[in-house]
Amino acid sequence: MRLVVWLLRAFIFFTLFAFALNNQQVATVNWFFGVHWQAPMVIVVLIAFAGGAALGVLAMVPSWWRQRRIAQRGAAAVAGTTAAAPAPAAPANATLTADAAVEHPPREL
Repeated sequence: MRLVVWLLRAFIFFTLFAFALNNQQVATVNWFFGVHWQAPMVIVVLIAFAGGAALGVLAMVPSWWRQRRIAQRGAAAVAGTTAAAPAPAAPANATLTADAAVEHPPREL
């Protein structure tokens, strides 16, 4: 499986490398008020991609904070329970609520 992952990574790398070599001509980006910027096309595409990725991450930050707050409340609720009164086990077909603390198994590398 690791070999397949490395082959996929190598394929993606060489594809992007070939894209960069094929797009070295100068591109002009026209801004407002007559300002323009000239750079190789691959740089323009890379900056546009990085800017889009950064905006996507910034758009997700409020959701991540909300989910973290919910997880911390759930962990505090679990830590606050006493050993004398264990919580009843949930049925197998029960769905988890947003306030439930869920532990995920470790990810294999």
